[in-house]
Amino acid sequence: MARREAPAAGPGSRALVVDVVRSAVAVSRVELAELTGLTQPSISLIVRDLIADGVILESGSADSVRGAPRKLLAIAPGSRFGIGFHLGPDTVTSVAVDLTGGVVGREVVPLDGSPDPDLLAARFDDFAAGLDLPRDRVEGLAVVAPAARVSPEWATVLSGRLGIPVLIENDSAAAALGEFWSRRVSRDQSFGCVYLSTGVGAGLVFGGALFRGTSFDAGELGHLSIAYDGRPCPCGNTGCVERYASMAATVEAARADQDLSSRLRLGGSVSSAYDALARAAVSGDHAAFEFVDQAAAYLAVAVTSMVNLLDLGRLVLTGPGMAVAGSIYARRLRTHLAATAHARHRHEITVDLSAQPRDAAAIGAAALVVQASIAPGHTPSLTAPSR
Repeated sequence: MARREAPAAGPGSRALVVDVVRSAVAVSRVELAELTGLTQPSISLIVRDLIADGVILESGSADSVRGAPRKLLAIAPGSRFGIGFHLGPDTVTSVAVDLTGGVVGREVVPLDGSPDPDLLAARFDDFAAGLDLPRDRVEGLAVVAPAARVSPEWATVLSGRLGIPVLIENDSAAAALGEFWSRRVSRDQSFGCVYLSTGVGAGLVFGGALFRGTSFDAGELGHLSIAYDGRPCPCGNTGCVERYASMAATVEAARADQDLSSRLRLGGSVSSAYDALARAAVSGDHAAFEFVDQAAAYLAVAVTSMVNLLDLGRLVLTGPGMAVAGSIYARRLRTHLAATAHARHRHEITVDLSAQPRDAAAIGAAALVVQASIAPGHTPSLTAPSR
C-alpha cells in the first residue's frame, strides 16, 4: 500500500488509527503503519496522543523476528462511556457502552405518552445514577427513534439541561453503527444493516462512517418500491416494501385471517401481535409461518436490490422484528442473494443475525457517542452544552 502523509492531529488519520485498533483487537505500531499506509513518524505521534487521551493502551507484546518484542495496542474500554436512548412505540431502552461497544448497563422502562426533553433528561439522570458511572467519563447522550418521532432541536435543549453533548439520530442508522462497532467489522468492508420494526429501515457504513445522504435520509429501505402498481404508501409512492414486509403489514395481513387471529389472539399492539405470530411461526404453525415467510420474501427482494446497487459485502438483520423470527428472514435472504445478487460470483455476501436485535438501536446510539468522541469526523458533531 502506498504511504500517504497526514497531519498527526488530523481527525481523518486519528479516526483511521482508532478503527484499525478497534477491528484488530490488538496490533503493533509497525502493523498499524502497514494497515493504514501512514508513515511510522505519523503513527508514533497519533498513538502517543491517543494513549495520552486514554483512548488506547499498551496491552502486552508480541515476538518480532527483527529484534525486541513489539508492544501491542488495544482500545482502553473503561476510560470513556457513551449512553444511548431508543424511543420505541411504548418503551425507552437505555444502554451504556464502553469504548469497545461492550454493553455495561441496560434498562427498559415504559413510555407513557409522547416523549419530551424533560422526560428524557430525568431518564438520563436515573439511568446514569443507577450505573454509578463517573459523570466525567460519560462522553454524551444519543437519542434515536424513527425520523418523525424526535425533533432535532431537542439536542440543544437536552444538552443545556444535562451539561453534556447530545446527538439525535435515526434508529436504523444507529443500529448499523452499533453492529459495525461491536462486531469489530473492518472499515474496508461495505456494511449494511436491515432494521425491521413497525416500519423497515436500513443503515449503511462505508469506510468506517455512517452514510447519511444529502438530507440525512439515506437508508429508507422501507420506501423502495417492489411493485410499481402495488399498494399505496403514505409517502406518496406505491408498492413500498414497508407496505408488505414491516411488522405492521405482516400483522395486518394475519389479522385478516379470522381463524388465525382468534387462535393466536392477535389483538392489542402491533408489537405484541407480531411476537405472537413469530413465535407460532418458528414453533411449526403452518399458517403463521406462511405470513412471516411471505413478508421475508418481499423483504428479500428489496434488500437484494440494495445489495446490488451498493455492492455490499456484509449484512446484519436486526430490530424487534428479527428477535423471534430472524431465522426465517435470514434463510429467505441468503437463498435469494445466492441466486440473484449481481456480485455473487465475485465475493461472498455474508448475512448475519444480530445478537441483540431488540436493543440494537440503543446500543448503536451509545456507540455513536463513543465514535464521535474518539474518532471525530465519522459522525455528526455532538451538540455541546452552552458555556
